[in-house]
Amino acid sequence: MRSPPGGLGPRSVCCWIRLVLCSLLLPIPPLGLAIEDGLLNNGDFETPPPRGFPVFNNIGGVVGDTTVPGWTTNGTVELVESDQKQGGMILIVPQGAHAVRLGNDAQVQQELGTLEGGATYALTFCAARTCAMLESLNVSATPSAVTAASTVDLQTVYSVEGWDAYAWAFQAAGGDDAGATTVAFKNPGMEDDPSCGPVIDNIAIKKLFEGPWMFPNATLGVLFPTNFAEETSALPGWIVESDRAVRYIDSYHFSVPQGKRAVELLSGKEGIISQMVETTPGKQYSLSFALGSAGDSCQLPMAVMAFAGDQAQNVHYSPTGNLTYQSSSLNFTATAERSRVAFYSVYYNTRSDDRSSLCGPVVDDVRVLSLSGGATSSGRPVSVQLLVALALLVASI
Repeated sequence: MRSPPGGLGPRSVCCWIRLVLCSLLLPIPPLGLAIEDGLLNNGDFETPPPRGFPVFNNIGGVVGDTTVPGWTTNGTVELVESDQKQGGMILIVPQGAHAVRLGNDAQVQQELGTLEGGATYALTFCAARTCAMLESLNVSATPSAVTAASTVDLQTVYSVEGWDAYAWAFQAAGGDDAGATTVAFKNPGMEDDPSCGPVIDNIAIKKLFEGPWMFPNATLGVLFPTNFAEETSALPGWIVESDRAVRYIDSYHFSVPQGKRAVELLSGKEGIISQMVETTPGKQYSLSFALGSAGDSCQLPMAVMAFAGDQAQNVHYSPTGNLTYQSSSLNFTATAERSRVAFYSVYYNTRSDDRSSLCGPVVDDVRVLSLSGGATSSGRPVSVQLLVALALLVASI
């Protein structure tokens, strides 16, 4: 048999053909799924317009280019700069030198391209209010598998910095509804003072596995606002069923009981997280969790109210020795096929260094274990960890 060009023998050719055939059998990733975790295009608003950033005079006037590269705008959308004076106020820019302010009924939006159908994504963004009156921000994504539009209340400022980082989740559309996804941020307010309106900055995206995108310098953590939709929660498996937010923290800037992530409960009864877990009526279970301090100078006392099924327990933070956390548990007997587990802070805590920033106890490594032994009606063992989403906080992101 004649040898092929390049000096390859028959056996080498056969191996080469097999490799080619195997590579052809590998699944080809769909086109349009190249959305990477991190900042959106000009998500920090630091890309200058074609004619440069606008210049602001002493009377609040604007000279120069007011377009926002990478974004489509509607209404009065202003590129603002750090320490800019507007009226009697100094505008807060959360990160860097520039951000955008949304006037009455104004909106910015960006087309992301086609996302993975059915997958859940979280947007992380920084926001600040400009006036002392009620301000909010409507966040939406279209198309989406379920209705994806929420209003984030900015009335409460959780840190002395004057701004906070938030996370909001949505499920990408699939099948016939799939298409380029557009995310939008809108000021739904109509204020008498045209200089009012929320400031937004640092907009990032992350495909959810354990938690939302956190910036390396996220010294304030990320807030989860009110959300009753478990399937589109930025904290997988959990909902925030209260008027106030809870804070997602990392081990790089805070003290975390286990792993690299945890949740800090804020604002007393107004900051509740909960989850429904599968149980077998009549069987006994134990809810266990780690209770700690975030190491953010939060004033004592700190305590959580823990709920499991029809049981409730007040647990005060009182670690022993040099530990910054303690292990706690609560036993309950299931009365239904789904049992509610929930936590909130007993007190309204603030930091001792500024007496203004909201803080509270940290909850981590949440587990529900069967005390009855045996198996469920489906034959699967019940002595398993059911609350994987806060043990999420054990894993690296």
